[in-house]
Amino acid sequence: MIYLADTANVAELKELFYYFPIAGVTTNPTIIAAEKKTLSEILPGIIDIVGDKMLHIQMISRNAVDMVREAKAYKAKYSLGDNYYVKIPVSLEGYKAMPMLKDAGFNVTATAIFTQQQALVAARAGADWVAPYVNRLDNISSHGIEVVKHIVDNIEQFKLSTKVLAASFKTVDQVHRVSMAGSHAATINFEILERLRSHPMTDMSLDWFEKDAEGLYDIEF
Repeated sequence: MIYLADTANVAELKELFYYFPIAGVTTNPTIIAAEKKTLSEILPGIIDIVGDKMLHIQMISRNAVDMVREAKAYKAKYSLGDNYYVKIPVSLEGYKAMPMLKDAGFNVTATAIFTQQQALVAARAGADWVAPYVNRLDNISSHGIEVVKHIVDNIEQFKLSTKVLAASFKTVDQVHRVSMAGSHAATINFEILERLRSHPMTDMSLDWFEKDAEGLYDIEF
């Protein structure tokens, strides 16, 4: 499983990209709103940090033709390349837009997925990634991890090229369980990424190593 950063905060992204094996960044209107800046103010900084890694940008248009126009506008304005993924909600118009975007040469990420069938339809419509919302499903007793597992099973069963990008996490355990369920990727906020990579016993071990090595590591470097 690969890790993506689910944040539009440039300071957080700089820190994550410094030490963490981040495969890309995902954005959505809620994440953008949290920064209290416009998309045009935020995107240049994110693009500089991301480089050639994946950048998933969600469209805000409500009909298919406008989704395609919006995707093309972002690509042209910021000279986005093959690492650009157009995020499309799985609405009626979203499903219509997916093959249109694929025909136009775009990568597509289907988002706001809450069922295995929504993901399967998106995969058949050409989506490269499908993004089920784990914690939001758990909050309504719909078992987000199980939904992820069913989507992964479908992809393998039907030999689809689509991959699962699990989203919406509140705990490290949720991330752990989607990785065990076979999710290809997870997009995770800064706080959860920090929690999953750290452990107090690791910090204690480093202190012990430093103390035990005192006076023994005498090779210059």
